[in-house]
Amino acid sequence: MNIKKLWIVGPVTILAVSACGLLVTGQGFGADSLDGVHAQVLAEKETSQAVRTDKEPAPAQDPSARNPQDETERESEKPDEEASAEMAALPAAINPLTGLPVSDPETLRLPPALVSVTNFPVPARPQAGLSYSPIIFELYIGEGMTRYLALFYGDYPEASVPHGESDARAELGEGVPAPSIGPVRSGRLPYEYVRQLYNGFIVMASAYSKVAAQLKDFVNVFGDDQSDPNSAMIPVEVLREIAEGNEYALGSAELTGMAFDPQPPENGKVAQSLWIFYAYKNQVFWRYNASDCSYHRWQDNADGATFIEQTDRLNGEPLTYENVIVLFAEHEVENSYLIDIDLLYVKRGKALLFRDGLVQDIYWTTASEEYEKTTGKLRPIRFVDAQGNPVMLKPGQTWIELMPPHLAFWETVDSEIYNRLAAGRKKGSGYWGLYFKLDD
Repeated sequence: MNIKKLWIVGPVTILAVSACGLLVTGQGFGADSLDGVHAQVLAEKETSQAVRTDKEPAPAQDPSARNPQDETERESEKPDEEASAEMAALPAAINPLTGLPVSDPETLRLPPALVSVTNFPVPARPQAGLSYSPIIFELYIGEGMTRYLALFYGDYPEASVPHGESDARAELGEGVPAPSIGPVRSGRLPYEYVRQLYNGFIVMASAYSKVAAQLKDFVNVFGDDQSDPNSAMIPVEVLREIAEGNEYALGSAELTGMAFDPQPPENGKVAQSLWIFYAYKNQVFWRYNASDCSYHRWQDNADGATFIEQTDRLNGEPLTYENVIVLFAEHEVENSYLIDIDLLYVKRGKALLFRDGLVQDIYWTTASEEYEKTTGKLRPIRFVDAQGNPVMLKPGQTWIELMPPHLAFWETVDSEIYNRLAAGRKKGSGYWGLYFKLDD
């Protein structure tokens, strides 16, 4: 691999609490500050331990019987309120791709890993590790199928489903080093553009020669069962070792550009769900869940009728995303399996943002601005409004559906039956439909 060095400059946020849990907003600092941040995290831990009051309460004493020595001891045990206030005001180490704190600031020094994760055939589901990915791209790969490019940056996945359980998730993970990510499948042409934008490296299970020739900075992972196309998995510890081995090889680059705000947008239309028709046996529902203020992913079981809530094999938890973005970009079809997507140097493309149960018309850009012009490097996709101002995403994870332009998008009816969804028209229902169509 010819991998370049990466230093991260990302947003720092101030913690806030809402009905949906811990949220953050704020400005950014660079990786050069991470040593200080790491020291701050340790100091906070030590401070919290120092002020714990685990001791048995002392017996009540006569207030009139004051002992000067006791007063001195009490003063020495009293926490320094000013120091505590200053410590509380210090920023946490923030992932610039989620706007949320990371538990291990050192991971922000490492380059993002872009893992090609399969969605077909159905036995590949549930996939492992997706619930830990800050950003996932879903793209059409032909014959009605889609594939995921899952970006891992910041805290790495952990497994919490014990081995040896008799349920389906445990069976799927049997014999696989835990935790692992996957199943890993072959590379696709658009991966290289995403890699450049996020200054990372690709993990894939090889690629067609014409595709591989256009990809850079990649690692191949192969399965141990030739009869099973979904046997390739990459252990998280191996993924981290690869990233750590190239910490100084990715060049100085920023992952800034995304903006976050926990407050729901003032404008937008009600969006209780989004139905995406890729093919009859590949239909997706994104359903808003008010209890956790995120969208949950449901997908048909390759039968066009039985919709199953998608989960993460590592922990059994539903796949939930605070932001679901439909990004319209030009698709170039070379043949049924060779589909390219134009993502670089786009001045302004249309997009839809689903967050907080609302949908907004927004735009996306990868055009060169001052940073790109002065450094010659790229930054992540930025989301803006009609005036070019940053669009605020909800702090958390983002799922990006890559779609061709000019697709049918409308309010449909509340149903899981294809004919009713496709023909349904009900303005103000909050149930949205998007019909995928790719010109040859």
